[in-house]
Amino acid sequence: MNQVATTNYADMAKLMGVSAEVQQTKTSVLARLRINHSPIMGEAEINGKKTKMEVVEGGTYKLEIPDGPTYYAKDVNVRPFVQRYMYKRFVMGNDKTPNRYIKTVMNDNLNVDLKDNDGGFNCGKPAGYIQDFKALPEKTQELIRQIKRVRAVFGTVELIDPVDASGNPVTVDATPFIWEVENRDAFKTIGDVFGKLGKMRRLPPMHKVSLSTEERKLPNGSSFYLPTTKLDLQTTLDVDNDAQETLGNFLAWITNYNEYIINSWDENAHKHDDIDTATVDDFIDVSEEDFV
Repeated sequence: MNQVATTNYADMAKLMGVSAEVQQTKTSVLARLRINHSPIMGEAEINGKKTKMEVVEGGTYKLEIPDGPTYYAKDVNVRPFVQRYMYKRFVMGNDKTPNRYIKTVMNDNLNVDLKDNDGGFNCGKPAGYIQDFKALPEKTQELIRQIKRVRAVFGTVELIDPVDASGNPVTVDATPFIWEVENRDAFKTIGDVFGKLGKMRRLPPMHKVSLSTEERKLPNGSSFYLPTTKLDLQTTLDVDNDAQETLGNFLAWITNYNEYIINSWDENAHKHDDIDTATVDDFIDVSEEDFV
C-alpha cells in the first residue's frame, strides 16, 4: 500500500503539483484520457441495406484501457489528484526508423532543464527565456515549434453514459488515468482549475470537475475540440486512506516513469557530446508564448 501520511497543506500541495500555481496568480499501467476529435463511423442496416453512419460523435472524451477496449463519453467527471509538467516532441520516422516521441522527465514546474529520453534536455528546446524568436535560425524556430509543453494530469474519471467503439452502451467503473494536455488553450483551461483550488487552499482530490467539450473550426472546414470545465465547490471529498493510497500510486508511477527517462538519457547522452557549443551560445532568450 502506497500512502502519503501528511495533512500539511504546503506539503500536500507540493506533492500534487499545485504550489507553483499559487505562486504564479514501467510500473502499473494507467488508462489514458484524451479528446476524440473525429467521429467514428460504423454500419447500420436500414430497410435491408447497410449504410454508413456516425456511431460515436466527434468531441467526445475517450478512455483508452491498456491492452483493452476504448470507451467514449460526451461528458465526464474527473477527480484530479496530481499534475506534473513535461516537454514532448513527435519525430517522424522514415524507411529505417519508426515514428517516435521524445519526452522529458515530469517535474512540478518548467523552470529547470529537464532530461529527455533522447539524451538531451527539454526535447531540444534552448534553455532560458528567448527574447527574439524570429532572430533564431529557421531550423531552430521549426524545432521549437515542434516541442509541446505538456500538463500531465493524474486522477480518476467517471464516464457519463459511456459507449464502446460501436456506439453500444457500456458500464465503466471509476478509473485511474493520465491525461497529457498539450494544446495551448486546453493547457490554460485545465491549469485554471488547479490555480483556483490552490488560491482557495483546497487540495485537488477534495473536489470533482465536470468536463465537456466545445467545438472550434479550422480554416479547412474541419473541427477540433477544447475542454470546458465546471469545478464542483459545493461538495468536499475526504482525502481518506483510499484517496491517499491512490495518490501514493500516482506518485510511484511518476517516479518509475522518471527513472525510465533518466536511464534512457544516460544511454543516449553521448549523442550530444559533439554539439557545437558556439551554436548553443547563439541561442538568445525567447518568450515561451512565442512558440507554445
